[in-house]
Amino acid sequence: MPEISRFLGIIIAMFYKDHPPPHFHAMYGDYEITVEIESGVINGRFPKRALRHVFEWHEIHKDELLENWKFVEEKKPLKKIAPLE
Repeated sequence: MPEISRFLGIIIAMFYKDHPPPHFHAMYGDYEITVEIESGVINGRFPKRALRHVFEWHEIHKDELLENWKFVEEKKPLKKIAPLE
């Protein structure tokens, strides 16, 4: 699992075999969601507080996430993204 960030117990990752639209995975304990980078649409279930943190982080790092998605498509190493502080 190519982890790109970790904060407050939340792991953010992208997978090289993933499909469009551009998205990332967020895991927190037994919960997992996917978040579409451009629209913010989520699939899956997540605790409300953790979900707010993911959305806040997503808004701050949208451009970096899209850049990493290009790296996924090109099978290049992903860049780490700063955690939410």
